[in-house]
Amino acid sequence: MRKQKRIVNIGGIKVGGNNPVAIQSMCNTDTRNVTSTVNQIIELENAGCEIIRVAVPDMKAAQAVAEIKRQIHIPLVVDIHFDYRLALECMKNGADKVRINPGNIGDRSRVKQVVEMAKEREIPIRIGVNGGSLEKELLQKYGGPTADALVESALRHVSILKDLNFDDIVVSIKISDVPKMLDAYRKFDKISDIPLHIGVTEAGTLKSGTIKSSVGIGVLLAEGIGDTMRVSLTANPAEEIYTAYDIQKVLGLRKTGAEIISCPTCGRTQIELIPIADEIERRVKGINKDIKIAVMGCAVNGPGEAREADIGIAGGKGEGLIFKKGKIIRKVKEHEIIDELISEIDKL
Repeated sequence: MRKQKRIVNIGGIKVGGNNPVAIQSMCNTDTRNVTSTVNQIIELENAGCEIIRVAVPDMKAAQAVAEIKRQIHIPLVVDIHFDYRLALECMKNGADKVRINPGNIGDRSRVKQVVEMAKEREIPIRIGVNGGSLEKELLQKYGGPTADALVESALRHVSILKDLNFDDIVVSIKISDVPKMLDAYRKFDKISDIPLHIGVTEAGTLKSGTIKSSVGIGVLLAEGIGDTMRVSLTANPAEEIYTAYDIQKVLGLRKTGAEIISCPTCGRTQIELIPIADEIERRVKGINKDIKIAVMGCAVNGPGEAREADIGIAGGKGEGLIFKKGKIIRKVKEHEIIDELISEIDKL
């Protein structure tokens, strides 16, 4: 059962409440380079990204936000550390959310300036706690970046904003250690109605990062925790979006896009099923249809076991069967299987 959080509006995307868990990514371009940044955001939009974040290391990057925002179609979050002036400039230039830790940007007067502009422009603030940048006194108090240290850090930053009567807040509590990450989010979730942005930070490469993120994010989502999410991968950011949708689809939280089920192959398989399955997965990646596709190695694991699939193939000797809803519609040569299957998918 998903815990009801207060609703926060991020540039038209509402998170919290019963709203879908919004899928985010972050550009790896130089924000000062407007063209490359916009091109990457458009690619991510096409992949299904719903909220995008960019790094803002200096004033030139903050000033580029205006032109970037003008050319994209999804909410833009700015990632800022230490310098409150960058937050002010980004908000002037149309940022839809600011990711900042108020305890790290100087005295109360500076925080107040950020909060006042955020209030005036109805821009939410994400407090982003990270295991690698915890306050030194908390590291000493807890003996390292424990779940309790992460939660206390988040609460410290939240209290600064609440003291200034600002409640339009999202919190993230990220660490690369999955058990600690789970513990921290669970503890914060129990004591607060602030929407949570979930993820495993510095998760790793495409393979290892997908595994870590699927476990960490998947467990939280299955427990009803999480209002926005990012899969952090050392890869093309579009892969973060595809993986995020896959995690949500597995849990039944999203119905858009193709889902592939495929057998692991065995001694009965007489076609080159592994490359066939890989190619089918690649070619249906951009299909925005709520369909289940079965890729089976033989008649034993074909139409019968995959009868719940909308469409699929079952291998034979140098040939394959194409079936819909468990019923065979025709037999094709092995080299025709992929094209014929895609043709049938297009007709659905």
